[in-house]
Amino acid sequence: MQKDFDIVIHGATGFTGRLVAESMAARYPNGRNPEGIRWAMGGRSADKLAAVRDEIGAPADTPLVVTDVQQPDSLQRLMQRTRLVLSTVGPYQLYGNELLAACAASGVHYVDLCGEPAW
Repeated sequence: MQKDFDIVIHGATGFTGRLVAESMAARYPNGRNPEGIRWAMGGRSADKLAAVRDEIGAPADTPLVVTDVQQPDSLQRLMQRTRLVLSTVGPYQLYGNELLAACAASGVHYVDLCGEPAW
C-alpha cells in the first residue's frame, strides 16, 4: 500500500524532534530528494510545527502532520499516512503507549529514542 510518507517525525516541535527535523531537512530537502524519501514533521500544533519548520530552514512545502496521542482518530489518520513513526515525545511512559499500540496494530514501523528502561 502506497502511503504519503516514509517517515513522520513525531514531536518535531520539541528539543530532540527539532534536531531530527533539522537534520532531515538538511539531508532530504523536499523537492530535491534523490533518495526518494518522503518525510513529514508531526506534532499537536500546526502553528508550532510551521514555526519550527521556518526556524530550521526547512522548505516551506515540508509536510506537517497534526497528531495528538490522546486522540485515537488522529493516531489512526497518522497510521494511514506513514510507513514509519520516529517518536521524540517523552517521557515515553506517559506519552508513548498509545502511539506504540497504534503502530503495532496497524503494522507501521516505530522507532524512538527512549532512554527509559522502565518503559
